[in-house]
Amino acid sequence: MDELDPIVVVGGGHAGVQVCAGLAALGQGARVHLVCEETWLPYQRPPLSKSFLKNGQEPLQEHRAKSWFDESGITVHRADAAVAIARARRRLLLHSGQELPYGRLVLATGTRARQLPHLHADLDNVAVLRNADDAQRLRMLLAASAHVTVLGGGFIGLEVAATARALGKAVTVLESAPRLLMRSVSPELAQHVLDTHRAAGIEVRLGVAVGHFETEGARLIGLAADGVRQEVDLLVLGIGAVPEHQLASDAGLECENGIVVDEHMRTSDPAILAVGDCTSFPEPTSGRRLRLESVQNANDQARAAVATLTGAQQPYRALPWFWSEQGSLRLQMAGLMPADGIRLRRPGASEASFSLLHYAGGRLTCVESVNAPLDHMAARKLLEAGSNPDPEMACDPSKPLKSFL
Repeated sequence: MDELDPIVVVGGGHAGVQVCAGLAALGQGARVHLVCEETWLPYQRPPLSKSFLKNGQEPLQEHRAKSWFDESGITVHRADAAVAIARARRRLLLHSGQELPYGRLVLATGTRARQLPHLHADLDNVAVLRNADDAQRLRMLLAASAHVTVLGGGFIGLEVAATARALGKAVTVLESAPRLLMRSVSPELAQHVLDTHRAAGIEVRLGVAVGHFETEGARLIGLAADGVRQEVDLLVLGIGAVPEHQLASDAGLECENGIVVDEHMRTSDPAILAVGDCTSFPEPTSGRRLRLESVQNANDQARAAVATLTGAQQPYRALPWFWSEQGSLRLQMAGLMPADGIRLRRPGASEASFSLLHYAGGRLTCVESVNAPLDHMAARKLLEAGSNPDPEMACDPSKPLKSFL
């Protein structure tokens, strides 16, 4: 690839913007085209389920001002989605008909909200939350609703539920699994989350079979939960997300639960990279393939991609970490939870503050923290350094976790 060849980035989320920022910092912004399906300049996603929903006057929080893109020399194509990749000619076709030539192409296409196949997606009082348009619509619907039913007890569903409750709405969460956050956190942490939300006045029902959606005109007026009809004022679908890899798949790139990449973020076509929520990548410690939906993963993979693009290859080796704010809960997780092992509780300053330390094979592999940001920051450093504090000593609250570094 000639050093003057253009680099085209598809997707204006965290991963795509981080690629642009990394290239701009190296003085290569003039080579970059950023393709955004949305009309907005790239914006922060985490506030959409929290502060943005609470405050009808809050604007989107832009990653960078328009002036930054202009000064960096980055060309931003807004409201012009990528529709096809002509790999043989190294061209990206946009919805407008414009073709962008590329030396390297970076796919940062993210995810889309999972839908229910037997529920019409265009009903007036059924909402999802993945982007700014979704958030603006949901903010208006919340203002006009007295009761919110959230289908799904994952991070997005619970964040929206907590926000709706803070707005004074009656809230019901329906989860089909036997516990909350089934794929994301430990049973002990899930129980604490459940108890906290119930104490805040949110009705949470677990192991619920939902179906028989009843509509009237363009509105959903009821559904059956375990066979019992429940009226619906507003329904929010929080049933997960699926990787947005249609563009890659149509171009013949290898895809399996996301766009398959190697440790350098290269796809099955060496001229095309992929980063962020849309990727299936080899987890550094085990080698097994993962797909993670987190800002941290998006940013770290983008840095690895910039290294590949600029010939300074550095494999993705970042420690996974996650966070979620749900009302009074600030959940922070560092590392990947082991399938087997022991779990120990480290008390915090109050009953609402603690950490769970996970050991597997005698080694610390994961730390879940609740309202304990100092524990979380220390845990990330411990795990990155490979430190292995004695379990009994690490659970002594009189000894800061950072003292084991």
